[in-house]
Amino acid sequence: MYRTEHGEGQHGRGGGRRGRGFGRPGGWQQADLPPADDATSWFVGRLPSDWYVGEPQVSVDREEIVVTGELPPVEGGDAAAAAGRISRFREETRSERMRIADEAEARYGRKVAWGARIGDTRVLFSHLSVPVMTRLRQPQRQVLDTLVDAGVARSRSEALAWAVELVGQHTDEWLTGLREAMAEVDKLRAQGPDL
Repeated sequence: MYRTEHGEGQHGRGGGRRGRGFGRPGGWQQADLPPADDATSWFVGRLPSDWYVGEPQVSVDREEIVVTGELPPVEGGDAAAAAGRISRFREETRSERMRIADEAEARYGRKVAWGARIGDTRVLFSHLSVPVMTRLRQPQRQVLDTLVDAGVARSRSEALAWAVELVGQHTDEWLTGLREAMAEVDKLRAQGPDL
């Protein structure tokens, strides 16, 4: 069970890819962000040791840091008991989570969201849903419209989010390798001479 609470390359007229400058695309969005390479270590050291079983999972992007951890199993082990235990954890830790989030936001320049899981039950507390602008040609729009017409999604936006989630699930190993390679390039770039 997965539950949440709350709520690009450009192509020219001829369809060819426009040239890129040095570095990764989207650089202006990251230009003023402090690095978050040590976020997992920071949260592991900062969080109370009795909150999660083992180390929390810390996920970072340009806008948000999501901290999710495994809670101890509940007796009975059904989804309702797990959801109740997660709800209790959320209420009992709220003020301390807010203090830690304030510290992390000052350190990393990103919002912090929290979550917890017990077995297959995972709940994310107040997290971001960030709009992403994109340009799609008719065949791509038709894919989204098919998903909407079939009832898989309520809107093109939801269909696109569904498609991105599906691609992420099926290419996780490749995306992980790509992220590791980009991190190596960033390290080498940082070691280069200042101009």
